[in-house]
Amino acid sequence: MRSIAMNFKDEAKRLFHSAAKEFSAATDVLADKGEELAEKAYAAAKKAAKEIKDDVATVRERDPAASSDLEVLLLYSGFHAVLSHRAAHALHERGYVLPARAISQAAKFVTGVEIHPGAKIGKGLFIDHGCGVVIGETAEIGDNCTIYQGVTLGGTGKDTGKRHPTVGNNVMIGAGAKVLGPFTVGDNAKIAANAVVLHAVPANSTAVGIPAKVVSINNQRVPDLDQIHIPDPVSQEICRLERRIYELEKQMKATENTENTDKDE
Repeated sequence: MRSIAMNFKDEAKRLFHSAAKEFSAATDVLADKGEELAEKAYAAAKKAAKEIKDDVATVRERDPAASSDLEVLLLYSGFHAVLSHRAAHALHERGYVLPARAISQAAKFVTGVEIHPGAKIGKGLFIDHGCGVVIGETAEIGDNCTIYQGVTLGGTGKDTGKRHPTVGNNVMIGAGAKVLGPFTVGDNAKIAANAVVLHAVPANSTAVGIPAKVVSINNQRVPDLDQIHIPDPVSQEICRLERRIYELEKQMKATENTENTDKDE
């Protein structure tokens, strides 16, 4: 009996020491994981703080009405919309679609700006005045762009996949403009107010009108020609030949009349 008790005691000691080792190892793993998570959280917070600082600086740089950083932080709906989108997009990229959409919808009600969480937006976006701006799911916006109120970056039809425009760097899109379709607006382009853009816009160009036409590239005015009224050299040559035939027929009739008069005399 005593031997059984001793064996039980030894086994209990062994199990206790084994459990202690496993607990210690698990604690070390948790500590390492906790440290790793803390480092990631710190890096994410540092990145977010820099993005907020840069976004505030962008507004101060481009809006002469902005009198202080605090005013931008508290009162600029376009800034709030961009800030909300950065949070929603981060969740969307990690697969948290529903929370991302919830943030997007809340931001829409507060700011009047609707940006789908899937849209990709570069640094330095300035949404001036904000109200009525809509940016679709597959839209992409480069760095340092300016968008005014009432702008739509939308799709056409019910196609899936890429169906919204890609906007380059340093692009300005005027109030009320509609950019519709999966094409590219090149770097440094300008879209005039209320323009309806249905085709690609080259870099360093200005597009105006409904539907929008490119009126200048690299500060050089583009000839005022569209796809319907471009001169057709074949039809122009036919018209020239018809005029020549008409003139020759007139000359022949005049010659015949002269000959008939001479015969009568």
